[in-house]
Amino acid sequence: MPISEFDPRVYFAAERTALAWLRTGLTVMAFGFVIARFGLFLQIVALQAPQTSLHAHAGISAALGIVLVAAGTLMILAATIQHRRFIATLPPVDRPGHYSGGTILLISSVFIALVGIVLIAYLAVSAE
Repeated sequence: MPISEFDPRVYFAAERTALAWLRTGLTVMAFGFVIARFGLFLQIVALQAPQTSLHAHAGISAALGIVLVAAGTLMILAATIQHRRFIATLPPVDRPGHYSGGTILLISSVFIALVGIVLIAYLAVSAE
């Protein structure tokens, strides 16, 4: 098999890596949301059984959830920036001409990061 000048494997490997980080960041955000909402469950249990000390742990749960959502959001933004910087270093022959150039990845990442910011605000307001 002859080696051609056009080798999109590096570009698509970078694309897969960026998508994996996007997926990981989204998972961390979802886990943070679940932990924050678990604090609400602890509050309900504490109301039904006043002798327990579960109510004190609800604030910790909300704070940890907010931190995880923020970490997932930052993970997505950092992965997107790193991907864009790496793609800029590739020679033009290694970038597929018929491909969108990562525009869909950029739009998806920014949208999910904005959702993360809104989720952080929601969790912060609802934790009070």
